[in-house]
Amino acid sequence: MNHYPRPILRLIDSLSRLPGIGRKTAERLALHILHAPNNEAAALAADIIELKNTIRLCSICFALTDKEICKTCADPLRDQHIICVVENPADMAAIEKSGAFSGTYHILGGVLSPIDGIGPDDIRIRELFKRAHLKKTREIIIATRTNVEGEATASYIYSKLTDTPVRISRIASGIPMGGDLQYVDQLTMRKAMEKRYGI
Repeated sequence: MNHYPRPILRLIDSLSRLPGIGRKTAERLALHILHAPNNEAAALAADIIELKNTIRLCSICFALTDKEICKTCADPLRDQHIICVVENPADMAAIEKSGAFSGTYHILGGVLSPIDGIGPDDIRIRELFKRAHLKKTREIIIATRTNVEGEATASYIYSKLTDTPVRISRIASGIPMGGDLQYVDQLTMRKAMEKRYGI
């Protein structure tokens, strides 16, 4: 691969750092970009720069947005009394694709993991508790993964909200143990949301 000029090698190195992209795929992508029309390459570069410059976190739920408040939180048709707690934006997207939920979200930005030094102050649990104490919050659905860290996070949230009138429920069966929400099919996701249970 060293026979390529330095700019191609640099692009291959950059692309191979993306998740799921190995050296061979990075090489193919770099050569595709090289041979693409200038306007396509320029559009790709501009899209990446725009993404980095405009995308931020929603000030309410911490979803990805290009505005102060995301589309979900700003939508008057969404049930503002129900909050679904997920680990990351990809989990939110998975639930949205199922069409089974019409409330709002809260993205923690991770899960509790004492072994990795991740405690309540390292994710957005305090912000969730503030939202839970608002009078309009009726139910919180915890949709963290069903692995050890996800279950520990769910238990922690439940233990801190037991003295509130808010109903706390956990996403129901159908999600495989240790599975990532972003890889669950839409039917399974729909059933899991419909058959959630209290904890």
